[in-house]
Amino acid sequence: MTATGAKPEAGGVRGIARRAVRAEIAAKAMELFLDQGYEETTVNQIAAAVGMSGRSLFRYFESKEDLVIGELIELGSEVAAAFEQRPTDEDPWIALRHAVQVCVDSLEREEAGLRRATMLANTPSLRTAMLDKQLRWQHMLIPHLEGRLPAPGELAALRAGALVSSALSCLDVAATEWTRTRGDRSLKDLVDIAFAAVRP
Repeated sequence: MTATGAKPEAGGVRGIARRAVRAEIAAKAMELFLDQGYEETTVNQIAAAVGMSGRSLFRYFESKEDLVIGELIELGSEVAAAFEQRPTDEDPWIALRHAVQVCVDSLEREEAGLRRATMLANTPSLRTAMLDKQLRWQHMLIPHLEGRLPAPGELAALRAGALVSSALSCLDVAATEWTRTRGDRSLKDLVDIAFAAVRP
């Protein structure tokens, strides 16, 4: 069982079908969250919107928070894959900036991306889940980064953890500013500014 309550996915055809159902439920849930508000939307409303009972919905998601965070956890895997594809001789900080562009692109190309980011930033009950997301992204990224650092052993893990935590914090700070200013400036520019503030 994962920290957010997400259940492990099965493989094969059954796994593909399950992921498709999860994606449909999560998409409908997000639509309702954005229309009505996260706190105002009930699990039973989401279940009814996809034609199932609340009990059946919990076969796919173990909590209301997981409906929001589950997709973000998967996005973390894409960030890690993007980092792994960067040239091995590239500066790790620059490679991290390129990797988190996956998140930037996801939010900026999504029609409701700004509204979604605003909901995440302004919903206190999601803060614990967002912290869990942050920690799980770190666990995904740190092993990829360790091997690219010159320091041996535990020092490599320490440095990798510091760099990854800093990069994800830059992304979060930029996203918060993006929502505060209602998208007056592109998220990409804000992320660039945040990364440059840590290391020009």
